[in-house]
Amino acid sequence: MFVHTYGVLADRPLTVETWATEQRRMDTSSGFERVTTTFAATGDGATGRGEDVTYDADDHAAVAAAVEAHRDVGAALDLPTGEFTLDSFSDALDDAALWPDPPSRADFRNYRRWAVESAALDLALKQADESLASALDREYAAVRFAVSTRLPDDPPTAKRVEAWLDVDPTLEFKLDPTPDWSDDLVRELAALDAVRVVDLKSYYEGTDVDNPVDLGFYRRVLDGFPDAVVEDAAFTPGTEDLLRANADRLSFDAPVHSVADVKALPVDPEVLNVKPSRFGTLEALFDFLDYAEREGIALYGGGQFELGVGREHLHALASLFYPDGPNDVAPVGYNAPEPTPGLPASPLRPPESPKGLAWPSGD
Repeated sequence: MFVHTYGVLADRPLTVETWATEQRRMDTSSGFERVTTTFAATGDGATGRGEDVTYDADDHAAVAAAVEAHRDVGAALDLPTGEFTLDSFSDALDDAALWPDPPSRADFRNYRRWAVESAALDLALKQADESLASALDREYAAVRFAVSTRLPDDPPTAKRVEAWLDVDPTLEFKLDPTPDWSDDLVRELAALDAVRVVDLKSYYEGTDVDNPVDLGFYRRVLDGFPDAVVEDAAFTPGTEDLLRANADRLSFDAPVHSVADVKALPVDPEVLNVKPSRFGTLEALFDFLDYAEREGIALYGGGQFELGVGREHLHALASLFYPDGPNDVAPVGYNAPEPTPGLPASPLRPPESPKGLAWPSGD
């Protein structure tokens, strides 16, 4: 019998008294400065946190400016305070003006909504002196992770991957191939036997990571990494035959924001990427997780250069729902511009006494 996961959480009481925000910044391995905003909800002596992973730094600057102007985070962003259940708090957010200025991309609305709802879940669990695992009557498991990195050299080389393997020979990788990857580079990377996911990024438009839909490029990647999960390959008349022949290892990320989106995919997926921020609400995320479990769809987590609690939340969810996938949720240090020794190894051990949605690694 399958459990309605959101139904277990929806009626949990929640008291929100005040809100605060904090910005974080870090240079990344992908060559840009990452900026995120942490939302902190306080009530009954506890604090719950969630992280807004909106990509545009100007959108985060607008939050900071609005908070400074109002001297009150709740007033600046119309954040609800008072007595709620998790479900009624989510309903209250439907009418909240979380954006002082319109976002630079429409999907960023879900990213901020997730930050606020995950902060509320974290707070409600802490107020009940529980973890997400205890609330759902599950146990945390060790989390396998893969390191996500782009290849910065021009032309691309395997040096970045080899440097990480010099630090830890057991590492696994999620890589983003681009059309300028040569046959020799694909063979060199495949020979390392460490690439578990290749992300073709063909569903993005107007971003710095867009990839064209090209049969030759697709064939080079699919043939070169025959055992890897292939993420976000786009179906066109030119690519459909190749992709249907490899349907058992096709995964999707960018197009998936709900169960309805999964049902609309061009194939019945056997594996999918999970980025909680894409779903926006707790209900949409947990309905998706329940659906994947019922349908036997394997899952693995996706990261978005989280700098704080957002990455812990990804670890907690992966630990409960998809611990053995090639989760793109490596600890934050793996997103630094250069490989660094001494970072936690995969798999990440669960924390000994977690509370809320937080999941500080035992490593």
